[in-house]
Amino acid sequence: MRVTGLKRTFWMSVCALTFSVSLPSVAAISSDELLSGLSESAPNLDPRVLRYALDATSCAVRNGTAYPERLAVIDFSLPSSEQRLWIFDLEKRQLLMRDLVAHGRNSGDRDATAFSNVEGSHQSSIGLFRAAESYRGKHGYSLRLDGLEPGFNDLARQRAIVIHGADYVDPSWVTTYGRIGRSQGCPAVRQEIITEVVDSLKGGQLVFKYYPDQDWLARSGLLHCGDKGGAMAGVTGESADHSRDS
Repeated sequence: MRVTGLKRTFWMSVCALTFSVSLPSVAAISSDELLSGLSESAPNLDPRVLRYALDATSCAVRNGTAYPERLAVIDFSLPSSEQRLWIFDLEKRQLLMRDLVAHGRNSGDRDATAFSNVEGSHQSSIGLFRAAESYRGKHGYSLRLDGLEPGFNDLARQRAIVIHGADYVDPSWVTTYGRIGRSQGCPAVRQEIITEVVDSLKGGQLVFKYYPDQDWLARSGLLHCGDKGGAMAGVTGESADHSRDS
């Protein structure tokens, strides 16, 4: 079948994008326009961290992950006394929420400095995660996470690393102790916002946890998507069922 000039122009335009999406109003995830729009809505988020989050997301989508409607960014280079969780609406290029989030008790005191992919380490892990199914466990309404980066966070489900609410994530702790409480590795949030957080992210949205760890920055396949061997490996353990959470 002969393709008309108009159709040919259309398809060439589509292929020129970093990747295409089903909603034509949404720009390519790695575009400067999207970075600029999100940065404007979140001036307290380091644009370098946001760029890493968008680059990792772009690579994940190019390797088969569904295009997310929302993206959560956690900057663990900030102390736990500061609001270091951002949740964005990517289509509208708007900030939906900024709030406190905990790190693992063996990752550090006020500041997180150590990270792990090892079960029982009680440390946080970094990199890109897929937010999977919601459930009700010992911490109430919670959200399971699947790590997308082999060697850095792909044991998240096995480790029962989930988003849940916690009483120790509260501004009053900062006033008293200079920091919020710590989890067993989970990115715990305030009880007052857990429903909003889970409902915003469940079902395949993405969560990016950042720390300037030189090994991860150098070896992350999602941050070096164009490098040889840098494509994202498959997510492991998505079908596993673990009742523990921390």
